Amino acid sequence: MPMNMLPAHATRCSRRDLLTRSGLGLGWLAASGMLHTDAAGGVETSLGTLAPRAPHFPARAKAVIHIFANGGPSHLDTFDPKPKLQEYAGRAIPGALQTERRTGAAFPSPFRFSQHGESGLAVSELFPSVARHADRLLVVRSMRADVPNHEPSLLLMNCGDGRLVRPAAGAWVTYGLGTENQNLPGFVTMCPGGYPISGTANWRSAFLPGVFQGTYVDTKKKRVEDLVECIQHPLLDAASQRRQFELTSALDREHLAGRRHDPQLEARLATMELAWRMQFEAGEAFDVSREPKHVLDRYGDTPHGRQLLIARRLVERGVRYVQVWHGAGQPWDSHSDLEKNHRKLAGEADRPIGALLEDLVGLGLLDDTLVLWGGEFGRTPTVELPNDAGVKTPTGRDHNHHGFTVWMAGGGVKGGEVYGATDEFGFKAVDKPVHVHDLQATMLHLLGLDHKRLTYRHSGRDFRLTDVHGRVITDWLA
Repeated sequence: MPMNMLPAHATRCSRRDLLTRSGLGLGWLAASGMLHTDAAGGVETSLGTLAPRAPHFPARAKAVIHIFANGGPSHLDTFDPKPKLQEYAGRAIPGALQTERRTGAAFPSPFRFSQHGESGLAVSELFPSVARHADRLLVVRSMRADVPNHEPSLLLMNCGDGRLVRPAAGAWVTYGLGTENQNLPGFVTMCPGGYPISGTANWRSAFLPGVFQGTYVDTKKKRVEDLVECIQHPLLDAASQRRQFELTSALDREHLAGRRHDPQLEARLATMELAWRMQFEAGEAFDVSREPKHVLDRYGDTPHGRQLLIARRLVERGVRYVQVWHGAGQPWDSHSDLEKNHRKLAGEADRPIGALLEDLVGLGLLDDTLVLWGGEFGRTPTVELPNDAGVKTPTGRDHNHHGFTVWMAGGGVKGGEVYGATDEFGFKAVDKPVHVHDLQATMLHLLGLDHKRLTYRHSGRDFRLTDVHGRVITDWLA
């Protein structure tokens, strides 16, 4: 039939409307309603929003601050003392394991360890401020990953898979719980001076709706106008912006309703609306100059000091997951000059971490904020030998995924305790080994989420942060 002979209403009928009127669209709509259920147990919800959602069971923690020591800090020089290395200095270690590169004799730590707090927790001289909180730390000395390479180990720690595209832990947490502040992102990642290895893959949402992706902030910048782009409109005042936003939002919602509330479109609109709301609240949250001078002095005027202070301010305001990167520009990856490099990096990190823990305690936030510190793996107890990759003198350590250390504080974990152990040289986790998936499962448990139920159907199967692995380590729970 020629188009000019069709009834007027037919020419206005979209393809989607035609399918729906023909009955073909009803089955898909029903399937969509059944498949898109929330993570808390089967109640239909708008998955493209950050609205607060109930956990699976009562939570011990409400928020996470993940301090990522990028590059693999040496557990042997920070929180896992090994006096046996001094005995074997310059000699081969019995049963040494192969890692990424060739290594030689035992390499004793150049740093002194001492005991702290009532617990007598052993901490390196590199972390005196952190050591003052020894009785609040749960030090896990038996971590293990899969391979001794940065890229897959970073992605394993952040996304639960070292090879394939997967959502980051922060995306899973905000998908499961939403966030308490609708004017700020639920997941913020701060990394000064650019991206780490693997870039935005470390905080992506992957197949989850885009609203759950981490919001990246370059904390090398100081001015809030530089930290958060477009924080101020160059021409319009606040009232005019609000009228413009309300009109645009109304048109967007009408557009969304005409497309049967497509989840991808809904997520994009939610992200755009969040960006607008951030203009009015993010400026205050990211502006550390509003803090008293004595607080600023305790954190220090450094990128890491500023971003940890921002992390505290974000958690205060209901942000669910904050990741703070340290060592992206100069990583903890000390293949050579370990003593110099670790002393410098620990000097940047120690003071603001101590200030963060002190503030969280003083504000009553530590009990329900889980603070996690660590890298993607540890380092070898043997010295790395000169090689074609740039090591000229044997003064550093190679990557070591067989055994390393992370520590946690607050959020429902025990304090002043050590869990697990590496062997007497620090090469391999031998007592109560903990895989990265176990750490992730326990973190979700502390947030009130069952890692086996926090799933999302994609490409015909249910996915989760821990894939088909992971166990909750109840010994960590206070």
